[in-house]
Amino acid sequence: MKRNVLIVGAGIGGLTAGSLLAKHGMEVTLLEASSELGGCAGKFKRRDFLFPAGATLGMGLEPGGIHERVFRYLQKPFPLEPLEAVMEMVHPETTFTFFRDRRRHVDEIVGRFPAFEQSIRTFYREIYQTASVVRTLMDPLPPLPPANWIEWRYLINSIRPAHMQLLPFMRQTLGQRLKAHELENLTPFRHMLDALLIDSMQTGSEDVSYLLAAVALDIYHEGAYYVPGGLYRFAELMGDSIKENGGLLKKRRTVERLERSGQQWIATDQRGNTYRATDVILNVPIHQLPALMTPELIRKLNKRLRIGMGTPTWTTLTLYVAVETAKLAAPLPPFRQLSIGQGLAEGAHFFVSASQPDDALRAPAGFQTATISTHSEVKQWNTKGKYDAHRELLTDRMLAALEDIVPGFRQAIVHLETGAPRGWTRYTGRPHGFVGGFPQTVANSLFNSISHHAGIPGLYVCGDHIFPGGGTIGAATSGIHAARSISGSLLIEK
Repeated sequence: MKRNVLIVGAGIGGLTAGSLLAKHGMEVTLLEASSELGGCAGKFKRRDFLFPAGATLGMGLEPGGIHERVFRYLQKPFPLEPLEAVMEMVHPETTFTFFRDRRRHVDEIVGRFPAFEQSIRTFYREIYQTASVVRTLMDPLPPLPPANWIEWRYLINSIRPAHMQLLPFMRQTLGQRLKAHELENLTPFRHMLDALLIDSMQTGSEDVSYLLAAVALDIYHEGAYYVPGGLYRFAELMGDSIKENGGLLKKRRTVERLERSGQQWIATDQRGNTYRATDVILNVPIHQLPALMTPELIRKLNKRLRIGMGTPTWTTLTLYVAVETAKLAAPLPPFRQLSIGQGLAEGAHFFVSASQPDDALRAPAGFQTATISTHSEVKQWNTKGKYDAHRELLTDRMLAALEDIVPGFRQAIVHLETGAPRGWTRYTGRPHGFVGGFPQTVANSLFNSISHHAGIPGLYVCGDHIFPGGGTIGAATSGIHAARSISGSLLIEK
């Protein structure tokens, strides 16, 4: 039987898998419920203003980075200059700048805490050394947890003697390593780390897996990028590649049912159209699966996937703002993290991404758009009264914090709307507005992750809930693994 692939969902994971498979010469059909590509890395417009829906900071575009390798394989180069000053991190005690240069970055932190100079320097030496070793495993990209003998063999063949030094850290958290370096009680330093980790790892320094935290704290030094327009450009390039290589890409097609018939899968959309395929990749939030599949099929899914389907993650409140730049003392910087208190959510930490003043794709001359987001617990939104009150509370909290560091910010606003959990559910299909994937704790990461193999022949999953986790790099990697399993080829080069 000739193999053909159906992909449900045009997020970064599904687009990565689809573009690789189409380039490889396979028959690919991709269905997307929205009119936009990219999922949480997509976009929307309001009059003259364009807003990134979620993800904003470009990563993985450096030589050998995940996205760079994908675009190189697709023969669609994406050249950009990395940011030397990646972001400003504003905390109640002090303000940091995250510099691309590792030495400059550590020197700046030491300058804030001179009494802890030796501990901070030895901590970062360990972080950078650990990250450099972990990155050598990111070249072959072995999937975890291995689901069959082929993946076990690939993992074993990917291991080198240098990787043995990672074994003592496999079950450790970053909090344990901070204690080993006598930094566990340096609260302002830990708050700075927490602000970096909550966006990438969905948890803080106390609980995050040390090996993944080391990569997360180091990866900005490899290359962080401002992408004109936004990360939706990744999605559009991959969508174009699918069509150029003979694939079909259909928007506004919501798959409502997925069934198994013999050796084939049958998907039915909201219009009653059916699509048959030998292989299916689901780039949908895993919490959607019970609504797509029969209980009998759900019971056949692998155990970790079934557990994950019933496990809540963070939700979010996102503010989409346009400002008149002339009313500010200076243009908004492209990336800024703010911390206004303890805790990881509910406005205690939030991230601000602003368009460059000359980015005409996002705003006309004299204006900037900004996306402001914070993590939130789903229990804060479970009644209408709580929902309305919490949206107002978090909106005021974030705007007030910005006004403190950017005088006149409120007065400069010419457009403001909120993306609360129901909005995320409506426009991205994410139940309860769950975003970001699972917190990358020891219990959830690496060998405890959810495999891209769903547990039923010919069915695969990708996205931010699947190994290796959230962010565009994580979603793309899960898409690569699904494409490799179907094609039987490594596809992308190192």
